[in-house]
Amino acid sequence: MSVRDVDVKGKRVLVRVDFNVPLDKKTGEIADDRRIRAAVPTIQYITDNGGKAMLVSHLGRPKGITEGLRMDKMAQRLGAIMGKPVAKVNDCVGLDVAAAVAKMRDGDVLMLENVRFHDEEEKNDEAFAKKLAENADVYVNDAFGTAHRAHASTAGVARFLPSYCGFLIQKEIDIMGKALASPDRPFVVILGGAKVSDKIGVIENLLGKADALLIGGGMAFTFLKAQGREIGKSLLEADKIEYAKSLLEKAKGKIILPADVIVADKIDTAAQYGTVPADNMPADMIGVDIGPETVKLFASKLTGARTVIWNGPMGVFEIKQFAKGTEEIAKILGGLKATTIVGGGDSAAAVEKLGYADKITHISTGGGASLEFLEGIELPGIKVLQDV
Repeated sequence: MSVRDVDVKGKRVLVRVDFNVPLDKKTGEIADDRRIRAAVPTIQYITDNGGKAMLVSHLGRPKGITEGLRMDKMAQRLGAIMGKPVAKVNDCVGLDVAAAVAKMRDGDVLMLENVRFHDEEEKNDEAFAKKLAENADVYVNDAFGTAHRAHASTAGVARFLPSYCGFLIQKEIDIMGKALASPDRPFVVILGGAKVSDKIGVIENLLGKADALLIGGGMAFTFLKAQGREIGKSLLEADKIEYAKSLLEKAKGKIILPADVIVADKIDTAAQYGTVPADNMPADMIGVDIGPETVKLFASKLTGARTVIWNGPMGVFEIKQFAKGTEEIAKILGGLKATTIVGGGDSAAAVEKLGYADKITHISTGGGASLEFLEGIELPGIKVLQDV
């Protein structure tokens, strides 16, 4: 059930948001406010309908109270986006919170302090979850990025309050859920990133459902090695070679590997680099991106696709010279007449950085959560909402 299924007027609504945004390492200022903006529709709905929105989130990995990880900047940025003041309190439980909530009027927004300042949060401590709940009448989870964590603010609090999902979680479930359960075909999956081991669950869950599985990024080299090819000094998971062999046999041609790769003498902006066929990699070079022939090959598999899921960049996209493959895939997806879904994490960051976000149907806000969702794993922060 979603927040639309409850009358929020006059109610104190505890909203779990994901304001774990990247901060500039030098200034400490917000570097990307996409997650804050993604939560606005749910917060706006609650306040427009006379509810009092109490927001709780984590930020970073604090060890106790950490001044640089307070939620003040998030409250200020949210207020600027919504065009209204957002009050902030310096804790998420206790007397100060109770006093701040008591002052709230219908339509107000209150930002609670970083919930991870309390060790009990990640332990899903029942007493702590009860304290989080005691100033609220209703709980709404709109933090898909943390829905795979069974923490006090994502799962525990639902034991004590009527619980619903926000619009962001609803959108994630609706779009990605349909893609997994009944995709419009052809259904193509693109996987990249560093390691095969990070994507085993996704591969096993999607191999039988997808019409083609395109593999790039560092993980491609373990598959190329499994075919007996020279991969030079490229990233290799030696303990996954046999697994990759078995997948290639089981896939019966569904898995498409790079035809050519960009190789470099080092992973650096000053590197010497060039393009070589995937079966002719120099022994002293490192694979850092897919090559132009691979882009053409992948494009041929994507042409006419009706559903595409992409998780993981095609190369070391943080370095401009090695971002071309990732950019080309983003450009191809942006031009498709299809449902295009980009998983969270590095692939989402790449699409944002390269300027193609507005051309993608859905960019997931959760890296680990979207991976587990694609693996078919039940997410604790969503399961508790279904159980109500």
